[in-house]
Amino acid sequence: MTGARIPLTLTVNGRRHELEAYPMARLLDVLRDDLGLTGTKEGCGEGECGACSVLMNGEVVNSCLVPAIQAQGAELRTIEGLAGDGEALSPLQAAFVACNGAQCGFCTPGMVMASVDLLARSPHPDEARIRTGLAGNICRCTGYGKIIDAVARAAAEERP
Repeated sequence: MTGARIPLTLTVNGRRHELEAYPMARLLDVLRDDLGLTGTKEGCGEGECGACSVLMNGEVVNSCLVPAIQAQGAELRTIEGLAGDGEALSPLQAAFVACNGAQCGFCTPGMVMASVDLLARSPHPDEARIRTGLAGNICRCTGYGKIIDAVARAAAEERP
């Protein structure tokens, strides 16, 4: 990219970051290249695969489609921000591990972030709702069965 960079203030995983970015830089690139949050992956770069899913103001977005400037003032959450203080994994991430919901792992951060969004909207989803909630995310390895099992397990364990 060329041209002048502009000031940008982002709140990511509860931390405020002040940086400079190109006016049309993608949120994905700012997260990975400027902030070093490489858990968010680029799959297609066209918003079709969901590998770059993050939460913006509590809703899942494809960070490859969001100009970083649109995130100014927003609350962003990436895969790195899921586990609480002192926890290695969030309960949802632990369910993905326990159910073998990842093979190559490339889609996993996006799947987990889409699952966070799904469970926030539907705390007790049935299999059909899980499939619908994850429809924007593509996995080329698992066949989705174990991912669905992981989301169902997390829903059962996290909620009374």
